[in-house]
Order: sequence, then structure tokens, then C-alpha cells
Amino acid sequence: MSDHQTQFEASGGGLVLTNAILLYRNQAARNGQSYGAAHEEAAAFASIHAIEQDGEGAPTIAAGVPLSRAHLRRWTEALGRTTRPELLPGNILVAHPEMLAWWVPEQVRTAYFALSAPPADLRILSARTSVRVPYPAHLLVARRSGLGVYALPVSRRPDAGTRLLHSPILNVFVDGQLCWGNIARPRSLAIASIPEFERAVFDSWSTHPNPGQELTVTGKTGLIRLWDELAAREAARFPAKRLKPFGAAGRRRPVRPARPTAACMMTVGELLAFGAGR
Repeated sequence: MSDHQTQFEASGGGLVLTNAILLYRNQAARNGQSYGAAHEEAAAFASIHAIEQDGEGAPTIAAGVPLSRAHLRRWTEALGRTTRPELLPGNILVAHPEMLAWWVPEQVRTAYFALSAPPADLRILSARTSVRVPYPAHLLVARRSGLGVYALPVSRRPDAGTRLLHSPILNVFVDGQLCWGNIARPRSLAIASIPEFERAVFDSWSTHPNPGQELTVTGKTGLIRLWDELAAREAARFPAKRLKPFGAAGRRRPVRPARPTAACMMTVGELLAFGAGR
């Protein structure tokens, strides 16, 4: 123990200070440096300590022991934050306190367009309108930092090796993050919040492509004209082959894993594994 003194504030409600948890971190990680796999196990450590009274009745931190899962369970229960078991719907990929990931099958939906600067030759989307258009299958990944929106190449439950495509939805940045604007954000990452997240993605007004988003599709027409074409011919399916692999368009590329897949394509497994540490 060092010679420095630790000050404790009294708490109300009859609570008594009984324990302290100390967190330790690898010095390289603390300084923002990278380190090899051999040091990953030592990147962080936590210990739990009893609180004792010194000769003057002041609380001091006693010798501790490594913080265990059993300690965490007991304190989680005491703090009233126990997560109750719940039945997961079939569309859920990850349900974690820091991440909620699910997929949405392809389908025809009502879309809302109010383009701020529509091209002159549009057939349907030149004025504010709501119109039925097909959407490709999507992967949605909600974190406390925001909502990731990615298209899928086929309409079936993705696995770790499924490659991601850029979403054609206008409110999505090139890095995959939803542009919230004045859309109300869900307050939690609970499964019950999924309808709120989906409304933010599919039921908001599309006013313009985000910077670089026109580069996320192949072909001569571009993203706005692609949506206009689908609306004009009342298409039943979105041509997912027109979407570029996620990370292959625009300057705002996402931070990639250490070993990217072939042709700069990011997979669902890579995205979720990277996102778990954010």
C-alpha cells in the first residue's frame, strides 16, 4: 500500500462502506499503445478488498483478493441489476448489455422521401412522397454509441462468415452509422427496444444522401435514381448486387480488424467481434 490517503464520502440510507474494488490496467494499453497476443491476458486485472477501520476510526483498504465472477454476481444482485432470463426471438444474433444485434429479412415497405435537392429527371421522388419500395435484408447493430446499419447479400439469417454490404438507406453514413438527426433515440439496448430502432431506420424521412453515399452502389444511375427506378416500376425485390461491399466505398472507412477478409469485405463475425470491444 502506498502512503497516500483516500477520502471516503458518507452515504445516506444507513449504508456502510464494506468493500472496495481496484482496477489495474496494462501500462501500454493505458498509454494507447498496441501489444501482442501474449500480453492480452495481463491487459487488465481487478481485486476486491475489505474495508477496515484504523486506530482513529477512519476507513482503510485492506489486502484484497482477485475479483471473481462470484463476487460480481453477488454485487450485481445486491445492486438490483440482475438481468432476467428471456426468450430470444429467431432474428436476434447478439443480446448483450453493451450490444444488441439482429437481422431484418428483405421486404417491401413504405418509404418516406423528401429530397432537399432532387435531380430533375426523377419520375416518382421529385416531390415529398411516401411510396412502397423493396428493401434488402439488413443487419442492425445497436450499441450505446449508436446504431450500425448494414445490408446483407441474401435474405436469410447471417452467420459469422456472411459478408456485409453498404446499406442503401439515405440516413446511413458510409461508415455504417445511422444519422439520427432529430430522431428520438431508444433509451436501452433491450430486446423490447428493437421496434424503436427499426422505426428510426425505416420510418424516418429521407432528405439526401450522406457524404460519399452515392459511391456505395454500382451502375450508372446512382443511389437516388436507383430508389426512383424501384418506386416507378413497383419492384418487388431490391437488387442487392448493386450494393458495394461494406468498407469499399467513400473516404470514411470503418476501422478494420487486424486481418481483413479478401477483397476488403467485412464479415458479420468481424464486425461483431470488433464492436464488442468498443
